[in-house]
Amino acid sequence: MSTSWTVILKRLATIFAVVAVLFGILLLFSYDVIKIDWPSFMEIQPSFRPMENPLPVPAQSIPIEGPAYIPNMGAPTNPVPADDASIARGAELFNITCTACHGASGDGNGPVAAFLLNKPANLTSPAVQFLSDGAIFMTITNGKPGRMPPLNENLTVRERWDVVNYIRTLKK
Repeated sequence: MSTSWTVILKRLATIFAVVAVLFGILLLFSYDVIKIDWPSFMEIQPSFRPMENPLPVPAQSIPIEGPAYIPNMGAPTNPVPADDASIARGAELFNITCTACHGASGDGNGPVAAFLLNKPANLTSPAVQFLSDGAIFMTITNGKPGRMPPLNENLTVRERWDVVNYIRTLKK
């Protein structure tokens, strides 16, 4: 009878050892210690990251908000009157999207500016204030390569014009 118990115990020990090894292998794969790249159709199709090589606008299309500007026709004119409501909306949007780099007063010394290689523009300077409203709008829309990101996906056309109207109030 003792031999049958020893045989049963040996078999149980073998089964537990096999299960433990299989469980260990499963853990190696589940915690990415051993990683296998499985091919999938998502990996072999072209993909784009946000703001990376944006696709051109289709010919003769108009954005939902209406036309912001016509390419190759120069800077657009400001269709939004610089009234108190527009300036108040522009100030609020400026505080949300622009203050981090340009600072609360627009002089280019926001909290992030110290960490940037290319310092933000001083929006109170004559160089910026002498620009047309359309030129400021286009800078907000398209950004400056290596200096400022485009904000066309963050702000609607009307909001960008409100920010332009607010920037006009930052004169020294």
